[in-house]
Amino acid sequence: MTIPADDHRHDDRHENWARQEEAATAATRDIADVPAVEVITTTAVHLMSAAAVKLGLADDPENQLDLDEARKLINALAGLITAGAPEVSSAHASPLRDGLRSLQLAFREASPIPDPIGKGPGEKWTGPVN
Repeated sequence: MTIPADDHRHDDRHENWARQEEAATAATRDIADVPAVEVITTTAVHLMSAAAVKLGLADDPENQLDLDEARKLINALAGLITAGAPEVSSAHASPLRDGLRSLQLAFREASPIPDPIGKGPGEKWTGPVN
């Protein structure tokens, strides 16, 4: 099949594909240069931020409060911090644990019917928070 000279769509698709391939290759190279401690702490901070929003601690609490979603995020955060703490220094783990505890307490406060002590989000990994 011959592509007419005035049909630029074919060239645009190939150029788009080439740009996306270059971006993917660059991202792969970039992540290879990032230390594990940075990946773990960055992931934890993203989970913390998302949990805080779902707990209604951001700019639009009436529309963003979602305790079911917050519970999931806090559980994932607690698992990550618990598993990752031995791999990162205490200088990194301590503030992450503090942030997690604050979110767990905020969850308890936001809940219309609080979970029993030891049964709240993440407490399976962190132990009771009160």
